[in-house]
Amino acid sequence: MKLADKLQRPHLAELVPYASARRSMSGGNVWLNANESPYCNSYQLDDSQLNRYPAFQSSALNQAYADYAGVEQDQVMSCRGSDEAIELLIRAFCEPARDAVVICPPTYGMYAISAQTHGAEVIEVPLLQDNWQLDMTALIARAAAAKLVFLCSPSNPLGQRLAAEDLHRVLTECPDTLVVVDEAYIEFCPQASVAQQLNQYPNLVVLRTLSKAFALAGARCGFALANSDVINVLKKVLAPYPLPDLTVQVATQALSQQGLQRLTQQVSALVTERERLTSALDPLPMRRIADSDTNFLLYAVDNAEQLIQALAGQGILIRNQSAQRNLPSCVRISIGDEAQNQALLNELNDYFGVSA
Repeated sequence: MKLADKLQRPHLAELVPYASARRSMSGGNVWLNANESPYCNSYQLDDSQLNRYPAFQSSALNQAYADYAGVEQDQVMSCRGSDEAIELLIRAFCEPARDAVVICPPTYGMYAISAQTHGAEVIEVPLLQDNWQLDMTALIARAAAAKLVFLCSPSNPLGQRLAAEDLHRVLTECPDTLVVVDEAYIEFCPQASVAQQLNQYPNLVVLRTLSKAFALAGARCGFALANSDVINVLKKVLAPYPLPDLTVQVATQALSQQGLQRLTQQVSALVTERERLTSALDPLPMRRIADSDTNFLLYAVDNAEQLIQALAGQGILIRNQSAQRNLPSCVRISIGDEAQNQALLNELNDYFGVSA
């Protein structure tokens, strides 16, 4: 037995790591598999302080995000993407081999993997298949035994938002459980955000990221929004220098007035392309799973892997979601720019033998 295998924590021996889009697929020239923005924006960078460690938390960045999200600065913690916030929540509030988290599959895979890595139990309360909404009776019953409930709204991989009244009910009826609402895609339906209700609910945590609509997946910047007592606990387990200085510079500029104007324009363009793509795909032999409030679409097809490989052979990457609970043979398609989406449509028409 190799030394690492001998020394690793026993429960990690069977753990399957998260297969990110970049980790599971490579190549191609049209990337529609990671829900990234197709836009790449320019920033001005100052390299005069790169010999110094960055601040533990940048006041300028956190204030800029607080202003954007409509919360107070002491309700904001910046970190390395919302993935780190998920990890920190579990590390800070879950005792290994004793505490549990609740997830509602199909949902983002890192909730379960982070919990399993830490040794916390994962309780699954699947979404209702008739409308992909929360099974409230089961969720309320199971949440009482958990430290954290992770709710993804708008949903990845489905694309639709969770009902506002259900979110409020969970927050109200589970006052001793932290209810974590992951709003990674909220820029595509900002009216659905619960971030401005932090003062109403002491148990509310909201996760945000600049990776999607802000087109900064490569900068790795995210935020946890919560009441200050929760933020202070999270800071106890946060790394001493969580964000590189260059990331802080780029993120702060993205949240400037000019940056937010650009965000609005690019989100509008992506929504327009999403609707165009939806109209073009619906006549094809692909069944749309849910309406989308995000920058991606989810479809059921006859043979997901065959379709994915056929497109990859033409340089177009989309994502297989067939391993998700209750989503057999499903593919997820990120919204690209007009040229990328047209390239996808052309190949799909060829694949299905449909005249454009």
